[in-house]
Amino acid sequence: MEERYIKQINFNGIGKAGQEKLNMGRVLIIGCGALGTVVANSLARTGVGFIRIVDRDYVEVSNLHRQILFDELDAEKSVPKVEAAKAKLKKVNSLIEVEAIIKDVNSITIEKMVENIHIIIDCTDNFKTRFLINDISFKSKIPWIYGGAIGSTGVVKSFIPGKTGCFRCMLEAPPPAGTFPTCDTAGVINTTTGMVGMLQANEAIKYLAGKENEMDNKMVYFDLWENTFERIELREKKACKCCKSNMYQYLDDKEPQVLHMCGNNSLQVDPHGGKGKISLKELHKRLSSAGIMVKLTPFLLNIEVEGYEIKVFDDGRAIIKNASTTEEAMGVYSRYIGY
Repeated sequence: MEERYIKQINFNGIGKAGQEKLNMGRVLIIGCGALGTVVANSLARTGVGFIRIVDRDYVEVSNLHRQILFDELDAEKSVPKVEAAKAKLKKVNSLIEVEAIIKDVNSITIEKMVENIHIIIDCTDNFKTRFLINDISFKSKIPWIYGGAIGSTGVVKSFIPGKTGCFRCMLEAPPPAGTFPTCDTAGVINTTTGMVGMLQANEAIKYLAGKENEMDNKMVYFDLWENTFERIELREKKACKCCKSNMYQYLDDKEPQVLHMCGNNSLQVDPHGGKGKISLKELHKRLSSAGIMVKLTPFLLNIEVEGYEIKVFDDGRAIIKNASTTEEAMGVYSRYIGY
């Protein structure tokens, strides 16, 4: 094992003691897209002993330009991202444990996801999930690392309960829908996502190796196209509802929702909050007997009907492509899957 990691053991910042701590480290990566694949790849090669990856999505060809653990065959087979990532990572490092969870991250499911975890890494694409991560982080006293990438710009910030302010000190509430650019509207280049992911992984390595004092306490912001790089100090908010008053409204909100999924013109419907149970075989039988085009895979059921592409998971979630509104997505779910 020492031979495998000798180059980073020889680095004074890590050393043998730091490597031993990395081997014992337990990380939760929320989101397995452009950022999550970069982070997971780095931490697996670094020798972090346990990596839990959570994502609700499947691989598409449009992912391949920036999501580095996937290939064309994964997209062709619509393999869930976490399963494809796990298969690649186990080939990279068979000494570590990789746990793949195909679930939506919401207020019902997240508490179990953080069990026995040392640090959470945000690799998501929406603000509401980040506010939820912030709540569970400060309630459970588990540090988390925020990351975001749009176009050629990226941002990274670490939050450590008891030592720093929280995400709500920086932003009181999620911005209204449509007010921030997304990868659908502004695009993104893979050098941006690569840099954000590596910065996140670097901060996680410091923490797990016992070098918390070496972590950057400022927010890093950069624009690779404009060649700018800034470090911005964020002040703790004295009246912050989360880190000062221990109010966790996003964690306490247990209502299931329809969520927009960045990058593929899709909406996710999850009427059971990740706790449902559907027999995909029975649904396949029912729909195919009605003349609907369906295909059953080991992980999900593909449905093509009326111009919609629907991916149904056994926990009751469905990702519906080409539905433009919440009402439309819920109507499609009701017609073909049922509540």
